[in-house]
Amino acid sequence: MFTGIVESVGKVLGIAREGSNIHFDIQSSLSQELKIDQSVAHNGVCLTVVKIAEDSYTVTAIDETLQKTNLESWKEGSKINLERCMPANGRFDGHIVQGHVDQVGSVKKIENKDGSWIFDIIYEPSIGNITVEKGSITLNGTSLTCFNSIEGGFSVAIIPYTYEHTNFHQLQEGDKVNLEFDIVGKYIQRMIKGYQ
Repeated sequence: MFTGIVESVGKVLGIAREGSNIHFDIQSSLSQELKIDQSVAHNGVCLTVVKIAEDSYTVTAIDETLQKTNLESWKEGSKINLERCMPANGRFDGHIVQGHVDQVGSVKKIENKDGSWIFDIIYEPSIGNITVEKGSITLNGTSLTCFNSIEGGFSVAIIPYTYEHTNFHQLQEGDKVNLEFDIVGKYIQRMIKGYQ
């Protein structure tokens, strides 16, 4: 389980296909603190560490993960938001994040607000995911608060610290982003709607 508080930004060093899987080599300052079989959120996607080198490590994404996330758009040099699992005695600085992306959205508009940024995000509403005003959303692994919440869209405000210490500074209008909707909202929605 994660909290959506990004610890570090890694860089994709290498990409290798093996059958329907893709192995990603990630350079990160966290590399020497990791261990094999550890789960790490990469842009909000929970992936398992399978190999560790001096200043990098390798994770593998299976076809199911590739189909439901923006990992296929990663290139060598891409910057990736990283978070290790929350320790049992850790503090919830963000919100409950599973590392299971619900769907991919896209950046509709980025507005510079003289020191902060407003990102307007759109997504396909027919899948059934929803946001609520002032509710939580995980965007590329970052815990944020929604506003301007409408069917198929919402906005988030990004402060300078978050902008500089995540990969938000490299996002452009039209870019695909991983979205994990609030787990509490998903359970409430399922209870109300049932299995349809």
